[in-house]
Amino acid sequence: LAQPVTPELLVSPSSQDGDLGSECPEDRGNWTGRLDFLLSCIGYCVGLGNVWRFPYRAYTNGGGAFLVPYFIMLAICGIPIFFMELSLGQFSSLGPLAVWKISPLFKGVGMGTILIVSLVAIYYNMIIAYVLFYLFASLTSDLPWQHCGNWWNTDLCLDHHVIKAGNTTFPVNITNTVSPSEEYWSRYVLHIQGSSGIGDPGRIRWNLCLCLLLSWTIVYLCILKGVKSSGKVVYFTATFPYLILVMLLIRGVTLEGAWKGIRFYLTPQFDHLLSSKVWIEAALQIFYSLGVGFGGLLTFASYNTFHQNIYRDTFIVTLGNAITSILAGFAIFSVLGYMSQELGVPVNQVAKAGPGLAFVVYPQAMTMLPLSPFWSFLFFFMLLTLGLDSQFAFMETIVTAVTDEFPYYLRPKKASFSAVICIALFLMGLILTTEGGMYWLVLLDDYSAGFGLMVVVITTCLVVTRVYGMKRFCRDIHMMLGFKPGPYFRACWMVLSPATMMALLVYNIIKYQPSEYGNYRFPTWAEVLGILMGVLSCLMIPVGMVVAVLREEGTLWERVQQASRPAMDWGPSLEENRTGMYVASLAGSQSPKPLMVHMRKYGGITSYENTAIEVDREMEEEEEEESMM
Repeated sequence: LAQPVTPELLVSPSSQDGDLGSECPEDRGNWTGRLDFLLSCIGYCVGLGNVWRFPYRAYTNGGGAFLVPYFIMLAICGIPIFFMELSLGQFSSLGPLAVWKISPLFKGVGMGTILIVSLVAIYYNMIIAYVLFYLFASLTSDLPWQHCGNWWNTDLCLDHHVIKAGNTTFPVNITNTVSPSEEYWSRYVLHIQGSSGIGDPGRIRWNLCLCLLLSWTIVYLCILKGVKSSGKVVYFTATFPYLILVMLLIRGVTLEGAWKGIRFYLTPQFDHLLSSKVWIEAALQIFYSLGVGFGGLLTFASYNTFHQNIYRDTFIVTLGNAITSILAGFAIFSVLGYMSQELGVPVNQVAKAGPGLAFVVYPQAMTMLPLSPFWSFLFFFMLLTLGLDSQFAFMETIVTAVTDEFPYYLRPKKASFSAVICIALFLMGLILTTEGGMYWLVLLDDYSAGFGLMVVVITTCLVVTRVYGMKRFCRDIHMMLGFKPGPYFRACWMVLSPATMMALLVYNIIKYQPSEYGNYRFPTWAEVLGILMGVLSCLMIPVGMVVAVLREEGTLWERVQQASRPAMDWGPSLEENRTGMYVASLAGSQSPKPLMVHMRKYGGITSYENTAIEVDREMEEEEEEESMM
């Protein structure tokens, strides 16, 4: 018999030259290696916060006892939302904007996500620029922040080397003194004395500007070919930090006085568990450390094959991230214990969080070690690799989201579009390179991904479970993985996760504190600007709703109902993966049953086709029950 000829106009988008489609839509790009996705997720989640936030949060919230609420919050909030994001991305093969074909009424959630990620990408790359600055400064035989007596030092500068060499018998009062590393950071790197506040940024620091340009250049070259290039870079950037962390850990625990720091870090104070603040802090650490809500996880999963085992990957990444945070705490606090012994002060006087730890305390501790430039270089190289793969994720999220919205125009020019985004964000970040740039960085850090991000995640959770439907979402996962999520995931998605995040949101609003940097208090207009940053991402949701409703026809209620239903082409991107309600809903779809596509391609039925048959049968039974009612 003659083979029927398919007109070109009717060929499925997932096919090429009328032939059966491959497992991935090639024009969009996909991971090229088995470990690309897993390492990208690990690199994205394991970032600067694991090193400079978790150890400090642990010791201020009960030491070893903090691990109890930390792992409980990981189970309630972290793992379920992480798995939900991966499932949405992999099922649809769409970015954070286009994925809202699941319910077009809420496309504003995707717009809010992109706004948040863009703001975070601006200041996150500035932190990488600071790391590069210190990395280059470490390429010397004598670290520049080791001694006083430089042009940037003041009379308050006190060098611990001088105290130690002097063998003074009387106690030295160090309360009104400043370490050389602190003056190097504030007076030389930032040159913050040239600015009177956030309204007076001062001049651009050209050495910082060049470091920022270099960091954006590195990021662009690594995402030049999308996940095909960044997926290879993460083999280094996601694994090398572990090697350095182990080296710093071994060096730290062999130092005299290291036990003081470790004891301070891990001594459990169980009375802290009665405080709601500790549980909130644990949830916040999980929330920001795993990077849920930023769209990075969804973007990475969208480049997977349809049947990738993201269930297994979820547990590998989330638990690996938690273990890394705990290990980093040992590496940091062992060195802080040694430092406190050298200075003769309690550990809590040298312990800090955030940039204060990375650019003041730890560099000062490095000067007390033999071969200090070597250890300093290793530490900042670790921070560089930790920061870069998180930045890759932010950029890939922005680029993927926009190119998926305009695939015909932007996808062929993805490299050029990525360059435009990098240049635009670099120019917006120039204010951070000024003498008052640190004030702007603190403002962005405090407000860009605060309550706005929580609103985005809560809305996503509620839309998937309530509007789209829990039964439907579980069925989609069944199609992909061959099994449905168990009661644990369903209970978390329906009640526990959204309730916990709402409690976080309320707590953040009630306990709101104005931003500050050291002794500097931000003016009212800066606070208002910061709050507007957070509110703007939330406002995207009602704006998106208005646009979606205006595009529909009928009465207002009919429009809302139509806009809240999944779009006609929602579902797996390849025709062969579409079963049940997703059959023949792709533009130009030929096959009445994707099962036939599989049988023609593989010459038989596999376990995934059995799943497809089960899902179809299940849906037919449900339709019969509804018609009988």
